[in-house]
Amino acid sequence: MPHTRKEQRSLFGEILDWMLAPLLLLWPMSVALTWLVAQGIANKPFDRELGEMTRILAKQVVVLKTVDGRITAEFTLPSGASEILHTDEDDNIYYQVLGLRGELLSGELSLPLPPEEESKVPDEVRFRDGEIDSDDLRIAYVWVTVPGGSAEPQMALVQVAETLGKRSRLATEIIKGVILPQFVILPLAVLLVWLALVRGISPLNELQQRIRRRDSSDLSPIDERDAPEEVSPLVRAINDLLARLDQSIATQKHFLADAAHQLKTPLAGLRTQAELAQREIDAGQRDPKELKKSLQQIAHSSQSAAHMVNQLLAMARTENQEQQAQRQAVNLARLATETVRDFVPRALEKRIDLGYEGPETGRDASASRGALVSGNPLLLRELIRNLVDNALQYTPAGGTVTVRIVDDPFGQVVVLQVEDSGPGIPLAERDRVFQPFYRTLGTDVDGSGLGLAIVREIAVQHGAQIQLEDANLRHRPGLSDQGGAAFGPGARFTLRFPAANARPQVDPGAAKGSAPA
Repeated sequence: MPHTRKEQRSLFGEILDWMLAPLLLLWPMSVALTWLVAQGIANKPFDRELGEMTRILAKQVVVLKTVDGRITAEFTLPSGASEILHTDEDDNIYYQVLGLRGELLSGELSLPLPPEEESKVPDEVRFRDGEIDSDDLRIAYVWVTVPGGSAEPQMALVQVAETLGKRSRLATEIIKGVILPQFVILPLAVLLVWLALVRGISPLNELQQRIRRRDSSDLSPIDERDAPEEVSPLVRAINDLLARLDQSIATQKHFLADAAHQLKTPLAGLRTQAELAQREIDAGQRDPKELKKSLQQIAHSSQSAAHMVNQLLAMARTENQEQQAQRQAVNLARLATETVRDFVPRALEKRIDLGYEGPETGRDASASRGALVSGNPLLLRELIRNLVDNALQYTPAGGTVTVRIVDDPFGQVVVLQVEDSGPGIPLAERDRVFQPFYRTLGTDVDGSGLGLAIVREIAVQHGAQIQLEDANLRHRPGLSDQGGAAFGPGARFTLRFPAANARPQVDPGAAKGSAPA
C-alpha cells in the first residue's frame, strides 16, 4: 500500500482560520438578530398609533334598547375619523366594528376575526398579525363591554388594521444603519487580526533565522530567553535533542577513532610482513620456513582485520532501526544449539569442551516451545555468537564452555547462560567490559573489544537483563589442568529475556545497571 504523505500544516494559517471562522460565522447571526430587533423597534411607534385609533373608535360604540326590550349596539363614525383612516399615503388602513351578535356595524367585513380560543378581556387593546387580499396586516383590536340585563356581559368588537409598508421601510433603514458600517469594520478587523498574527509569530521567524545562521558543528543550546514563553517548551526540547545529538556525535567520533586505531595494528602487521617477505625474496633467500612464517603472520593479521570489520558491521546492524523493528517469535534454544554446532570445529582445534544444556530442539521435542522470545533472529544469533566467541577466546586448552537455556516455570522469562572455565573478569572491570574496544587487562588474547558491546546493545533492544558473575568451575569434577593450563574462576553471562507471551520492556537503564552485578 503506497504511503500517502501527510499534508504540511501552516501554524499561521490555522490560527488565522480559528480566529476568522467564528467572526465570519457570527456575522450572519448578527445580521439576523439585528433584523429581529429592528422589526421590534419599528413596530412600537406604529403599534402605539394603531392602538390609539382603536380606542377612539371603541368610544363610538353606542348601546340602544329596542321596543321589545332587546339590547343592541350602534356605531357612528365621527366626522373627521374617516379622513384620519384614509390619510396614510403609504399603507392601507382598514377598520371593522361588530355588534353584540357578530353583525357588521361598520367597516371592512373581510378583516379576520381574533382566534376563538382566545379569552375576551374587555377594554384591553391587543395586537396580532393577519392577512387580507394577500397583504400582510398589523391588527389592533379591543372588546367593548355593553351593559345589559343578561347574566354574562355582552361585548362588541372593534378592529383597526394597516399594511406593513412603513414598518418594513423603517426596519430596513435600521438594518442599513447597523449593517453598512460592518462592511467597513469587518475587512478592517480581518486586516488587524492578520497584522497581529504577523507580529505575534515574528519571534518564531527570528528564532528560525538564528538557527539557520548557525554553523553545522554548533550544537550549543539555544537561549530560551530570546524565545516567547509559549515556545520555551519547544526550545527546551530542541536543546535536549542537540545535547543528545552532540553526545551521539562525540560517541561516534570516539568509536571511529578507536576503530581506526584497532584496524591500524593488523593492517600495519600485514604491511610489515609483506615487506619482510618481499625483501627476503629480493635478497635471494628462499627459506621455506621463513616464508611460511611470514605468510602465517599475514594470514593472522588478515584474520584479525576481517574479524574487526565483521564486528564493526555487527555493531552497525545492532543500531539499524529497521532490523530492530523486525520482531517475531524466536526459539532461543534452537539458535543456541545451531551456534554451538557452528563453533564445534574451533573448540576441537583448541581442545575445549564446548557443550549445550537445555531443551531439546528436534522435531519431536515439544519442550523447546517454552524457549520462545520476541525479537530479531539475526540479532539474537549475533548475540549468542559473540558470547560463545568471547568464551572460546579466553578459555585455555582443556577448559570447558557451556551454553545453557533455562525455561521459567511461570513462562515470564527465558534464561540464556554462557559460562567458561577461563580466568574470569575481575569485579573492578565488569563495568567496563561492555564498553566498545575495551579488553580485560593482563590477557594476551587478540580481540576487537566489540563482542560484549554488541551483546549489551542487542540485549537492551530486546529488553533483556544481563548479569555477569564468576562461574566457580575450578573444583568441578572432570576439570583437570591439562598441559599446564591455568584455570581461573571462569565467567558466567546470564541473560533474562522476556518470554514471547510477555511483552518485552526495553529499559536501557536496567540493562546497564545489571550488567556487571
